[in-house]
Amino acid sequence: MRGLALLVALLLAACSHGQEGAEEQERQPRPTIVSLNPCSDAILAEVADPAQVLAISHFSQNPASSSMDLQKAAQYRSVSGSAEEVLALRPDVVVADEFVPPATRAAFTDLGIRLVQLPIVATVDQARQQVLELARLAGHESAGILLNAQIDASLARAAAPRGNLPVSAIVWQAGGIVPGRDTLVADMLAHTGFTLQSAARGMVQADYLPLEAVLARPPRVILVAGDTQAQENRLLSHPALDHMEGTRRVAFDASLLWCGGPTIIRAAKHLARVRKSL
Repeated sequence: MRGLALLVALLLAACSHGQEGAEEQERQPRPTIVSLNPCSDAILAEVADPAQVLAISHFSQNPASSSMDLQKAAQYRSVSGSAEEVLALRPDVVVADEFVPPATRAAFTDLGIRLVQLPIVATVDQARQQVLELARLAGHESAGILLNAQIDASLARAAAPRGNLPVSAIVWQAGGIVPGRDTLVADMLAHTGFTLQSAARGMVQADYLPLEAVLARPPRVILVAGDTQAQENRLLSHPALDHMEGTRRVAFDASLLWCGGPTIIRAAKHLARVRKSL
């Protein structure tokens, strides 16, 4: 009941905050958009009119790389990201990451198509800002405010009880790769009652954490991001891990690692379940 009351309060606050400015913006003509990034795909699917989104990235229709519901992703046209595909759709705006080739950027500029390049978010606060940026871009600021309120409510529900010590965790990917400090998953773990051991060790994104280091300083939980049966992930199912007393291995969907927006809500629910199960 307390969580429900908090959610209602946050939603009411979101609806009233900046309402006049949001309403004025939403009376303006709304741009058509092509999204070339799975993170922006998932956010735009929540904050834009479906007719505005002319296409999303092909990554979002692939179970191995999607950060959104596959049934929802299937409702949109997908593109691989080539300039020719995008130009044929003639959108007002293209949303992409920071790695668009110079020739593609030039082609968009020549035809007067605005290019918005989004950085990888490293904190929940940055993720909230990205939601608002895309919502304002689509002309639906109030939808972005509402989505952020839902994110805040999900993190509040997933927070550890007051006084609980953080649970030490490792997020282990194929080949022993780990996220470290200044990553979104590290911040999400901090919000939900964990501490990321690789970040505490001073490691950064895509550092390698050997099995020996895990055995020498075992965490309370290993969040296994990927299929332990896959050839490249044999390290994650090494028999030595079976003998670590007090350490549990729990599946962690790799699609929860990178994107903000609605992905944070899914990640918070999963992490709360993991923490409560320990």
